[in-house]
Order: sequence, then C-alpha cells, then structure tokens
Amino acid sequence: MTDQIDTRLPTVDARIYARGGLDILSRGEVAKLRDASTGIHDLLRGCALAVLTSGSASDDPRAARELYPDFDIEVQQQDRGVRIELRNAPAMAFVDGELIRGVADLLFAVVRDLAYTTIELREGGSRDLLSSEGITDAVFGLLRNARILYPTDPNLVVCWGGHSINREEYVYTKQVGYELGLRSLDICTGCGPGAMKGPMKGATIAHAKQRRRRTRYIGITEPGIIAAESPNPIVNNLVIMPDIEKRLEAFVRLGHGIIVFPGGVGTAEEILYLLGILLREENADLPFPLILTGPTSAAPYFEQIDRFLRLTLGEIATSRYEIIVADPAKVATRMAEGIARVREHRKAHRDSFFFNWSIDIPLAFQQPFVPSHEAMAALDLHHGRKPHELAADLRRAFSGIVAGNVKEDGMRRIEEFGPFEIHGDDDMMQSLDALLRAFVEQRRMKIAGEYKPCYRVVT
Repeated sequence: MTDQIDTRLPTVDARIYARGGLDILSRGEVAKLRDASTGIHDLLRGCALAVLTSGSASDDPRAARELYPDFDIEVQQQDRGVRIELRNAPAMAFVDGELIRGVADLLFAVVRDLAYTTIELREGGSRDLLSSEGITDAVFGLLRNARILYPTDPNLVVCWGGHSINREEYVYTKQVGYELGLRSLDICTGCGPGAMKGPMKGATIAHAKQRRRRTRYIGITEPGIIAAESPNPIVNNLVIMPDIEKRLEAFVRLGHGIIVFPGGVGTAEEILYLLGILLREENADLPFPLILTGPTSAAPYFEQIDRFLRLTLGEIATSRYEIIVADPAKVATRMAEGIARVREHRKAHRDSFFFNWSIDIPLAFQQPFVPSHEAMAALDLHHGRKPHELAADLRRAFSGIVAGNVKEDGMRRIEEFGPFEIHGDDDMMQSLDALLRAFVEQRRMKIAGEYKPCYRVVT
C-alpha cells in the first residue's frame, strides 16, 4: 500500500471587516453578490481569488481555481458595516494569521465594484448603456464610486505594456517609472505583472525620495482579465470595470498622458483604441501625449509596430505618437511637458483635471465586442475606410486574440470550435501575421509554456 502525498496548498479561514473604501452595502447588493443563480457570485469568487493570489506568475485564468478548488467567499451586511467570510483562502495572502492590509484593501475594492455594477449597470439599472453619453456617465460613476477622482493638477500617467516581457524590458519600465516619480507624476496601469508593475515599482522609490505622501498607483482591470493577471502588490487603488471597452475608456478619461512599453496583442489593442480616437476630426486639436518606449533591444519591436500602423492607418497616425528608445529621463521630461499642455488646454476649455470630458469617444469604441468566431471573421479589415473606423475593427481583432489567450470564455470557444479566423486585404493580413508571429517568437503571448495560436490569419 502506497501512502498518498497531499499536494494541496495551505489555506486559511478568516473573517474580515471593511474599512475605508467600502463602508456599507444595501441588503439588495449583498443578496445579489450571494446569488449563485445569476453568475455574480462566481464572478466575485474568481476576482477575489485573483486578489488573494496577488503576485502570482501565472497567466492562466484557471490556474488559481485549480490550486484552490474549495475557496469561497461570502459577503454579509451587519450593523457595524460589511463583513467578509473567507473559506479555504490562499495562505499566501496572510501573515501570522492576519490578511495582509494591501490585499484586504484590494479585496474590498472587488466587492465594492461588483456590487456597484450589479445594481447600476445590469439590465434594469439606472444607467443608459445604449448611448455614448450614457456609457461615459457609467464610466464616470464607477470611477467616482471607487474614490479615485481627485480635483488636483494633472499628474497621472497611464502605462501600457505586456505582462510577459523579458528582464531587460522590465528593468527599463522601472527606470522610466523612477524618472516619472521624480517629477511627481503618479502611475496608472492594467494592474498586473511585467510592464504594469515595473513603472509603479520605480515610482515608489522616486516618490519616497521626493517625500510624497499621497501617491497613486492605480490599477484598472476587468473580470475577464483579472483572473489571468492578478493585481501586483504595489497597486493601492484597484478598479474593476465591467468590460474591456469601459476599461479602455477609463484609462483615456482618467489619464493625462500615456506611455507604451513593449507588449503583445493586448498592448496592440490599446494602441489602436487610442489612435482610433485621436485620429477623429473631433479630437484633432486635443493635446494627449503618447510615447512608445523601450530599451535599445526593443527598437525593432517598435519599428514593426510603426510599420503596421503606417500601413493600416496611414502616415497621419504617426503625428499622434513619439517613439523614444533607451532614454528614461527624456521619456519623463517629454511626458511632463505634454501634461503641462494638457493642463493649459483644460483650463482654457474649462474641462476638469480629473476626468477628460472633452475627448470624443464614439459609440463604436464603447460597445462591448463579444469575440465569437462569426464576429471575428466578419471584421472589415480593408483599405479605403476612414482611419478611426479601421482602427476600431483592428482593435476588435486584437481583443479577440486576447480573449482566446487569457480569458476563460474565449479559451472555451477556441477549445470547442478551433482558432478564430481573421480576414482582410492581403497586404494588411501579411503585416498582421508577421506582427503576431513576432509576438509569439518573442514570447509575448504567454508567461510560461508553449503558445498554441488561438487565431489563423487568412491571406
């Protein structure tokens, strides 16, 4: 008889009480969070588990659930406020039996945002999600409810980039973050590892040197992403948007400038989203600093991105971004100068410093895209379209690949029906295929393991 080895990871049962960002919930909100029939409880459980495994190196959305199959969470309302019961929670989130404070704050952010979404943004809620104005109002409401809209001078830099980057690129993101922090600029990212963590880590040192006490390291995610990209431990303001489109709008409305580091399909999606908006005639005079940067070794990466953008969106697209290689101080200086122009523009046009109302985001960029095989095959990727219209469909193509790579729904579709097919003009498809192949060869699709493409570019 052979003794069986217990391979289960250590877990903890705990009871914790809300403070700060989550004071109370209504009985209706608590009931919805506990209702297993609507899928909200499963969503809460998945997002909570992602937070409790913060710092995980995996980008498989199923990994944490498989490691902690018996984990559960229950939200309760009582006279003294909100109480959360955790059962079989990952022991890595605790120290001497106490939940790490930063993890607790992120956990309550999860409860806060999902509670708000279930009441305000679900069918029958008070928000109009069929109009552009209504969607923007919903994004504003979520950010305000998360208490991250501060009427202070513009200083928030959004940093985009891949979760799967090499060591040299990661160190470079920290160097840029350090230079931004020395100039008293705060950081907002997608909240995960890699290029989302590095700028925050660099900024923490610089902020400490400048004796800045009120610092913001904002992480904006959505339920389909957070399970694959757990929040990094530096995030001190977490916001969970309902879908990728509202997440992208939140970045653009909240940030005062954007820096793009090397990344994969998710980063390409973000670039196309922003350029598609900035290339609209309505936004032609709107200052919005956009810098693409990386170490010397990343120069070929940005050259390929630049060629792809020129081919698809035209030379006009290059006027909206600047590429800076291997010069963190220059990146930070140019960003600070750009944000100063943003400040003056908003003062002149009486726009708020904390939420960019002036930028025009059309409904086509706001409506959620469900990447089914039919929807992916139907994307209109052909020349002759207006740049912002083509950018919208290109963004959807990359969004579908992201879903097939790291989102559980997308992964299930691929397992059942095979790879997505992407059609378009030959030269565009050849350029897209070359770009995606480069992402695979440079291991930008997955953190670990062999990558099996979830797509097929038809040429």
